[in-house]
Amino acid sequence: MKILAGDIGGTKTELAIFDVEQPAVPLFSARFLNREQDGFISMLLNYMRELDIPIQAACFAVAGTVRDGWTRMPNLAWELDEREIRIALRIEQVTLINDLAAHAHGMLTLPPEQLMVINPGVPDAHGNLALIAAGTGLGEAILFRDRQGAYQVSASEGGHADYAPNNETEMELLRYLWSRFGHVSWERVVSGSGISNIYDFLSHTGQYSEPVYVTSHILEATDRAAAITQAAQKGESHRCIEALDVFLHNYGAAAGNLALKSLATGGLFIGGGIAPKLAQHINKGGFMRAFNNKGRFSEMMANIPVKLILESKTALLGAAVYATKTTSH
Repeated sequence: MKILAGDIGGTKTELAIFDVEQPAVPLFSARFLNREQDGFISMLLNYMRELDIPIQAACFAVAGTVRDGWTRMPNLAWELDEREIRIALRIEQVTLINDLAAHAHGMLTLPPEQLMVINPGVPDAHGNLALIAAGTGLGEAILFRDRQGAYQVSASEGGHADYAPNNETEMELLRYLWSRFGHVSWERVVSGSGISNIYDFLSHTGQYSEPVYVTSHILEATDRAAAITQAAQKGESHRCIEALDVFLHNYGAAAGNLALKSLATGGLFIGGGIAPKLAQHINKGGFMRAFNNKGRFSEMMANIPVKLILESKTALLGAAVYATKTTSH
């Protein structure tokens, strides 16, 4: 029995066919840039026509809130509806789930080599888990431990909660972002666009030097966040280095907030596309200092294990796992 799984983000979409007996191993997979597509249904049908493989069920992880089988994605002008997809694919079982929920389901199946330990901590075998993932946006999920010892996944839109600065620089950053966006969420700071926003703020202050060729490259780049990160990693720009430091400090603070609110004594996991590229920077300490900086609860925070997910297809695998669990064999 074959199932179709998808991970639909703000920038790209990944689709793959899986065998229901082996949901961790994609048989055929493809990646699409969303801006190059006429729409999700059109892209989906083109993919299925090319493969010409009959499927019995499908599950799609989407970067948005799913309600009654429908979602409007906040970082992409797409509306997805389970009913429309069922009609297009001519199958009965189609499920949309939040991408962080899918990420969580996939995370539980990963082998140890796909997890990088940032903080070993003292794991509570009966504690909750939490997942935070910065990419195009900022996603969060909580995995509650039930009485039978299984994890129940709950999606969240915590990335859109109010941003909270922790020092004078971040207070000025908040004021700057207020002037641009009105409401400032954590996603405005901890995401790909967040890196660009921090860089723009530092440019506005005029405090950090940068060679003209670096500034020009960043202004012309299709992916400004990647250009800023690259310049920082090469040591080409004090402004970019500071932007990356501010980003990682805020990422750690947001992760700590999630761990505290969910009481994730079993562990906090970092997913998404950005963190694996910054693994060595995360290990330098700024992330964990902000993670632990929770006043009277700092000691508890230091005991929470923190792990970085290295598998880039975790949400896709999670969608396949979820489809398998909910499919009648």
